[in-house]
Amino acid sequence: MISSSKTRLEECTVEVLIRPYTPADWPILWPVLETTFAQGDTYAFPTDWTAEETQKAWIVVPLATFVAVSEDNQLVGTYYIKANQMGNGAHTANCGYVVPAAFAGQGIATRLCKHSQQEARRLGFLAMQFNFVVATNTRAVALWQHLGFQIVGTVPRAFQHPQHGLVAAYVMHKWLADPPQQP
Repeated sequence: MISSSKTRLEECTVEVLIRPYTPADWPILWPVLETTFAQGDTYAFPTDWTAEETQKAWIVVPLATFVAVSEDNQLVGTYYIKANQMGNGAHTANCGYVVPAAFAGQGIATRLCKHSQQEARRLGFLAMQFNFVVATNTRAVALWQHLGFQIVGTVPRAFQHPQHGLVAAYVMHKWLADPPQQP
């Protein structure tokens, strides 16, 4: 989620440390995720998910989850990384990002996405794909495009937005590595 309708893209204006999630982070991470999903305007997760359901999706299922914390140890963002598909599609990563509204527009999502691309390469992924970017989340769409992602598909009327009704969702993709040379 990248809230706000502004599309101004900024470099990170606050000092943040992006580090692996630990169970001690859950008490501050859960309210951020709960609020984001309850708003129902950026993720296709149920708006009434329990802590356990959210924890499974954001912490347990992914390969890794990261948190971004400020100098004064406030949670300013998070992301997960996992394989987009199993088997022959497992070379493509999938990530989800959340930045609390209070920290939107400070370049934190940019830092998180850049970090996730480095992490994806480190884990051996060759590409990254976002399967369901809500079209009305224009700030996220602009940021992902700025960072080299392309819209490779549009799913019409895929998302039931609480204010706008049925809106499109984009599939966005970025190749992270050069393909291996053919013999």
